[in-house]
Amino acid sequence: MACRRSSFLFFLLLFFPAVALPQAPAHPTYKLRSSPGLIVTEPGGWKIIHKGSEFRKLTLQRAEPYQAIDLKMVRFDTHWVIPRIMRSLQLNPKGANVKTLAEKSGAMAAINANYFDEKGKPLGFLKVAADEGNWQISKSSLFTGIFGIKDRLPFIIHRDQFSPELADEGLQAGPLLLHKGIALPVTRGAGRQSRRSLIGIDKEQRLIIAVTDSLLGGLTWVELQEIFGSGQWQAQTTDLLNLDGGGSAQLYVRGMQIEEHVPGTTEVPVVIGFFHKGK
Repeated sequence: MACRRSSFLFFLLLFFPAVALPQAPAHPTYKLRSSPGLIVTEPGGWKIIHKGSEFRKLTLQRAEPYQAIDLKMVRFDTHWVIPRIMRSLQLNPKGANVKTLAEKSGAMAAINANYFDEKGKPLGFLKVAADEGNWQISKSSLFTGIFGIKDRLPFIIHRDQFSPELADEGLQAGPLLLHKGIALPVTRGAGRQSRRSLIGIDKEQRLIIAVTDSLLGGLTWVELQEIFGSGQWQAQTTDLLNLDGGGSAQLYVRGMQIEEHVPGTTEVPVVIGFFHKGK
């Protein structure tokens, strides 16, 4: 009986081969409304680095021209982690990459900060502890936001609502992409794809920093407004400020089981470092 059953099964497999059924992707793709040719292929998830800090990688793919883009993010609970604005001159080198500056300062993470000229001078407001910096607030249509720190607590504000005495430390960058949950109009280079670096604050007052990691191309400011303005990927920010991008865009973070370095193509004179409280 067993022999007959085996022969029958062999006959079925020989003349009616199994048809491979389509399988659903592990993670459904999501098309951005602002750019239908750009899809999120892997949303990733928040992974704990240290107490009060998490890392996440969002993977995107652009159809035309083809680009594979990683948006790498770090989120900080400000009950456990505090930011500091640091000039490379304070740590001896005139300019350096964020990894070097993080290691020299003891920061667990660092991201490039404001815009600067070919001599490393800030192009907008810059106030660093124990440093003169530049207290002149630029009226450039690009530099519309301020990232500041007051009594060790971070904030992001529109430059028209800011005065230097509001911050113990601060820097001017832009454009300011999201303010109090509203996407602000971007009139200068809104559709230009580029490497980006950003800093934002969510409803729980957690800080989020992010850098696009791609060999070619990058993201537009409008695309970033959609990514960080919706609650689609648990990375929603009420306030989001674009930092200096292009070759300056770079990020470094290290933890007990993770080390991520997105290198830039140029050294930077100012970074935002993140430290465990008490250090």
